[in-house]
Amino acid sequence: MTDSKYFTTTKKGEIFELKAELNSDKKEKKKEAVKKVIASMTVGKDVSALFPDVVNCMQTDNLELKKLVYLYLMNYAKSQPDMAIMAVNTFVKDCEDPNPLIRALAVRTMGCIRVDKITEYLCEPLRKCLKDEDPYVRKTAAVCVAKLHDINAQLVEDQGFLDTLKDLISDSNPMVVANAVAALSEIAESHPNSNLLDLNPQTINKLLTALNECTEWGQIFILDCLANYTPRDDRESQSICERVTPRLSHANSAVVLSAVKVLMKFMEMLPKDLDYYGTLLKKLAPPLVTLLSAEPELQYVALRNINLIVQRRPEIMKHEMKVFFVKYNDPIYVKLEKLDIMIRLASQANIAQVLAELKEYATEVDVDFVRKAVRAIGRCAIKVEQSAERCVSTLLDLIQTKVNYVVQEAIVVIKDIFRKYPNKYESVIATLCENLDSLDEPEARAAMIWIVGEYAERIDNADELLESFLEGFHDESTQVQLQLLTAIVKLFLKKPTETQELVQQVLSLATQDSDNPDLRDRGYIYWRLLSTDPVAAKEVVLAEKPLISEETDLIEPTLLEELICHIGTLASVYHKPPSAFVEGSRGVQHKRLPGSAGSGESVDSPDTGSAAGVSDAPPAVIPSQGDLLGDLLNLDLTPPATTGPPAPAPTSGMQMGAMDLLGGGLDSLMGDESEPLGGDLGGSPAIGAGFGAAPAAASVPFSAPVSGGLDDLFDLGGGVGMPMGAYSSPKTVWLPAMKAKGLEISGTFVRRSGVIQMEMTLTNKAMSVMTDFAVQFNRNSFGLVPAGPLQVLTPLSPNQSIEVALPLNTVGPVMKMDPLNNLQVAIKNNIDVFYFSSQYPMSMLFVEDGKMERQVFLATWKDIPNDNESQFQIKDCHLSSDAASSKLQGSNIFTIAKRTVDGQDMLYQSMKLTNGIWVLAELRVQAGNPNYTVSLKCRAAEVAQCVFQSYEAVLKN
Repeated sequence: MTDSKYFTTTKKGEIFELKAELNSDKKEKKKEAVKKVIASMTVGKDVSALFPDVVNCMQTDNLELKKLVYLYLMNYAKSQPDMAIMAVNTFVKDCEDPNPLIRALAVRTMGCIRVDKITEYLCEPLRKCLKDEDPYVRKTAAVCVAKLHDINAQLVEDQGFLDTLKDLISDSNPMVVANAVAALSEIAESHPNSNLLDLNPQTINKLLTALNECTEWGQIFILDCLANYTPRDDRESQSICERVTPRLSHANSAVVLSAVKVLMKFMEMLPKDLDYYGTLLKKLAPPLVTLLSAEPELQYVALRNINLIVQRRPEIMKHEMKVFFVKYNDPIYVKLEKLDIMIRLASQANIAQVLAELKEYATEVDVDFVRKAVRAIGRCAIKVEQSAERCVSTLLDLIQTKVNYVVQEAIVVIKDIFRKYPNKYESVIATLCENLDSLDEPEARAAMIWIVGEYAERIDNADELLESFLEGFHDESTQVQLQLLTAIVKLFLKKPTETQELVQQVLSLATQDSDNPDLRDRGYIYWRLLSTDPVAAKEVVLAEKPLISEETDLIEPTLLEELICHIGTLASVYHKPPSAFVEGSRGVQHKRLPGSAGSGESVDSPDTGSAAGVSDAPPAVIPSQGDLLGDLLNLDLTPPATTGPPAPAPTSGMQMGAMDLLGGGLDSLMGDESEPLGGDLGGSPAIGAGFGAAPAAASVPFSAPVSGGLDDLFDLGGGVGMPMGAYSSPKTVWLPAMKAKGLEISGTFVRRSGVIQMEMTLTNKAMSVMTDFAVQFNRNSFGLVPAGPLQVLTPLSPNQSIEVALPLNTVGPVMKMDPLNNLQVAIKNNIDVFYFSSQYPMSMLFVEDGKMERQVFLATWKDIPNDNESQFQIKDCHLSSDAASSKLQGSNIFTIAKRTVDGQDMLYQSMKLTNGIWVLAELRVQAGNPNYTVSLKCRAAEVAQCVFQSYEAVLKN
């Protein structure tokens, strides 16, 4: 009969029955009872009441029963620390058992019980097991030291366990050596400045000896440890490489990549004229090629690592081009990665082969792949000059296919080829112009306009071509508008008599009718250049352009060095250093390759440049409120024909927000007060634009030890419901008609699919038609600015209303407001400029990735000072805890865990604001009590009041 019988439905009085069975005299009945207890525990039932009875079953010789009891003990020791002490004597006794399996089991369980009271009792048994005669016990005890260090680092150091661990590196058993290295590496990671793994030639020799005999994961630990060693000279480096090379033929791909990492690092120290250097290069290619015959997921990881290796040492794979040719059944992510490596390996020797492949790929059915293949042909032309002509003719053949997206990609890359080889391939321009009407993608349209403007003197009807784009100027994307403006100015400078009207038309469209600040600024610059000094304009606009570089997507050299040191880890797949994605990482070390380390600098020393970011400039003077209004809300869009001082900005009696006394807005709330907020506000008229530096997303440092396994504040009881969708408040009147010459604005803020929107109803209660609407925000606490212009596409007639959704983003300048969520808005139309303020709900700023890991939550909650905790009451709320959790999740307030204490449900929740500030919450819900208590903890305590208001709004509506 299978073990499923232990999971059958419960009967009345089950705990009482189990208690009786656990105390039975029959061994078999006792074992069955413990299995039932473990089954109940597994499905989430609380069987902690049976703790003393289960612990009594420890006194047995049966290994299976002992394992089950130890499993129960690991789970409940945290919640029953006083009871767990009862088990200490058994542990001590089991650590002296004649059976090594029982000794090892006892020491392993001791490491998993994370209870401070018990820890000190376990030191003596652990010390004995570290010196046990059986290697299985010693290797288990080595790992236990790392676990114990995580619970109580000071105790481990005081008891001298670290020295014992170091001694185990010289152990005769390779698995003990591997586990000792793994434990010391783990401890060293959490204490980067401690020199625990003091590697010297003698130690390295012992590790290399153990390398041949231990298991594959043991080999990986040893190889990763070797990678942190810096050899004294090239002879030692060569010796280590010779002994690590056999690992390249291992069946486990992780062992292969770890060996490649060691060899790539130590090769830096070998002279290039050494025979062994050439031999090693040849030996590195076959194992990497073999990895590409594995399943697609492993292929992808291998390709990401090969991409790094090829950037550092292209000669390793230069003869292996064929293995990167795409197979018809490769998944798209593998295809794109192979394509990238093919281009990196392209050279004069293999370019014909590569081009034939790429031309084939350009006729595939997968659109993304075809696009990348066409771009790859262009990149080959730029990289291998001798192939440029063949590449251009290949691209022209592809343009003749008239496949829309192929034509568009080809035009984009031909523009780059023109930049690389001026006055060489311009004969193809006529063919490009024939396809002008089929271009509908912004990048392709912009590329074509650039070509027409750059070579206007060779195109007879250049003015007609550019005029055809001008007809729908306002419907074009910003990229196309900017390119069109520049192209027409170039055309005017080359053919001034024929194109005067055209240039005036585009300058007028760019400066008077456009809402885009970049476009208007560029329009004004050209206008003033042309009107004051046409000769200077010619020198600026028609200046000779620098040639574009071969490879624009290479990883920056210092980052590449660091990533080579992380081959075979997640960093090599993301192509990002560990510090960029390991949240709360304690002192992640920045690694360097030995050959490139600076003089007098240790190779693995952490970066010391953290202080370099602090600005030496004096703090910027904060403008007065009047100046702020003048800069931000000066929406006068007259052309630059008039001279004299600019007209004063419209003033208003509206109360402005508090001055930014903290210098850096909410940045300084996070404790970064050393650097003033960048972004001086100039007087150039700009609508919906933020000029300041966006606040950096503040990463929260977690210094508390992060627990693992079953150590948790929470006992997850009961599921958390499904989210119900985000809450949005009903529209309210923001600007009454009597204050805005007949324009009434009512609105609300919503967050949909990660996009913040300001939804407004504009009503015209005046007698005249309203047009030319534009909007601008004052600086605010979270840098909210419109993500685009206010789209009122038709005139607003009297007594007419129109619904408008204005998307917002948070990249604008920051100034602390009072209240924190206050937003001051200026709206302009053909009648006047009007001002109003509204308060947005804080829930609108809660981002979708605001769910913290449980262990990180626990560590962060402990880390934030108690002074930063605020408590609030939510009255008259009649929801169950599950319904409340589900409602809150719809607004990106995530429940991490739930526990029930004395009939009161406690929900532990986290949310993350757009500027990177985390808010942690504990919501207490008592059945039958309509009043909830919410406790909020945050490093920026100022946000608590607004977050509470969002809680109240979401739960009560």
